[in-house]
Amino acid sequence: MHLCSKPNRFVVFLMDNLLGLLRVRVRKGINLAVRDTVSSDPYVVLTMGQQTRAVKNNCNPEWNDELTLSITDVNVPITLTVYDGDTLTRDDKMGDAEIDIKPYTESLKMGSENLPNGCVVKRVQPSKTNCLSDESCCVWNNGKIVQDMCLRLRNVERGEVVLQIEWIDLPGRKAFSNES
Repeated sequence: MHLCSKPNRFVVFLMDNLLGLLRVRVRKGINLAVRDTVSSDPYVVLTMGQQTRAVKNNCNPEWNDELTLSITDVNVPITLTVYDGDTLTRDDKMGDAEIDIKPYTESLKMGSENLPNGCVVKRVQPSKTNCLSDESCCVWNNGKIVQDMCLRLRNVERGEVVLQIEWIDLPGRKAFSNES
């Protein structure tokens, strides 16, 4: 008897509805709130429980970590939460933000194959409906579109997180071809 003789229903649902993968490069935190005596040990948690490592005693951490998320619905924002890692007590929340990937996925549909490297495909302005602290650009670079963004943390006195997103097509699937 095989241990995996029947596929898990969740796995089948996920694979049938999976649009692609989103690589999130969590670059750094800027001016994060102090949650310990003089500093913090911040780390980031994204939707689906992926997490970066903690950076000890630093309110301006440089994580430079890559996380990959499975995307089934581009209308659902990704939640980013920053925590202060503590040893003896529960980790303290240091703010949160939402990553809206809709403007990015819209840029993927534009058919950018013939553009020169560094060409801006779409500009996204900060507004009350997003967590951007500055203008964010979707840029054609080395055969793909990436979006760099600086997110202002909510529910905290201060802090920003700098990150980059990049779409990864699955073999045999083109979720955002310009023919759709």
